[in-house]
Amino acid sequence: MKIPENSRFLVYSLSIFFCYFLFGIVQEKITRGRYGDEPNEDGKVGERFTYVLALVWVQCFCNFVFAKGMLWAKKAKKEDQTHTGYYAVCALTYLLAMIASNMALRWVPYPTQVVGKSAKPIPVMILGVLIGRKSYTWIRYACVTTIVIGVVLFMYKESQIAHLPKETTGLGELLLFLSLAMDGLTGAVQERMRASSAPTGQQMMLAMNLWSTIILSFATVLSGEAKEFLHFATRHPELWGHLAMLALCGALGQLFIFLMVAKFGPLACSVVTTTRKFFTVLCSVVLFGNVLIPRQWFGAILVFAALFFDMFYGKGNDKKAAAAKKSEGDLAEDKKKLLS
Repeated sequence: MKIPENSRFLVYSLSIFFCYFLFGIVQEKITRGRYGDEPNEDGKVGERFTYVLALVWVQCFCNFVFAKGMLWAKKAKKEDQTHTGYYAVCALTYLLAMIASNMALRWVPYPTQVVGKSAKPIPVMILGVLIGRKSYTWIRYACVTTIVIGVVLFMYKESQIAHLPKETTGLGELLLFLSLAMDGLTGAVQERMRASSAPTGQQMMLAMNLWSTIILSFATVLSGEAKEFLHFATRHPELWGHLAMLALCGALGQLFIFLMVAKFGPLACSVVTTTRKFFTVLCSVVLFGNVLIPRQWFGAILVFAALFFDMFYGKGNDKKAAAAKKSEGDLAEDKKKLLS
């Protein structure tokens, strides 16, 4: 049964929201919880998990195994013709974006990081045009910019920013800018991949996680974190159960992300992942009766209006623009042939 495009987009989006909602709960349990019952110098009981590279390696390796199993079960006849360099660059820029974003938290507060990363669709769109050879209509530009503004207005928390010391180095902001640039490069390379060989979501997931696993293997071994992580897991075997749950939620979530990229493109995927936190907070308002200030209501209205307008008008116009660009390219090619 063929699912309509709008319904497929909704299914992918809701699946991403649900999987990463559970993923966030388990991740917080691992990174913010404590293991064991030994007292520490700070008076608290239990050890903290601090092995971020090893944690990401586990996720990437499990995602690779999951994608391999999916492709084996599916027995897809279409072979992936994508150049290996595309996947290697994609994995590197993806990891650099994540590392730069996490490192920025040493110099900027978490609310600033959230608001900064909310602008992710903008570099994805700009670099998609400059490098990925993608074309968009003014309606799509307006809708994406409105979504970003709405998310920023909704997520920004003045009370948390006001009490924090003013940073003068600008290093945190520079790292956030680097993270956004790497996000944009990842999206641009994915657009080139879609245009050149159109790999499936499972094929993209397999290859990118393979390269991410290889890169992180070198990083964890050279930094000595791999050995420390194994010692920690040996002391606290309950960690393996948490890691298994994290890997399952992450693998399912990433599967739908790559299905979204393969079908609708990196820009649509970046909009979905950007609005994910927005909808999480909005659900807490509906379920638990948290109060929103007028600025947040205005931001919510902007996001919903832009999402619905883009759903009904943006995609169709983008397809027309792409078709027009293709026909122009074909005409130019015909002229070259005639002249030669």
